[in-house]
Amino acid sequence: MPKDSHKKAAEHHENAAKSHKTAAEHHEKGRHDEAMKHSKTAHDHSAKAHDASTEAHNATTEEASKVGSSKK
Repeated sequence: MPKDSHKKAAEHHENAAKSHKTAAEHHEKGRHDEAMKHSKTAHDHSAKAHDASTEAHNATTEEASKVGSSKK
C-alpha cells in the first residue's frame, strides 16, 4: 500500500535529520569522533530514505495507473 511506503520513507528521513542534528552538535563541541559516527549514521538513514522514497513513488504511480485504467 502506498501509504505505508510513504510512512516508511518519512521515518527514514526523520531519523536522518536527527542524526545530522546530533552530528552538528558534536562538531560544535569539538567531539569530532562522535560527530563522524553520527554523520555516518545520518548518511545510512539518508540512503534508506532515498530508497524508501523511490519505492513509495513507484507504489503510488502503480496504484494511480490501476485506478486510472479502471475508469476507462
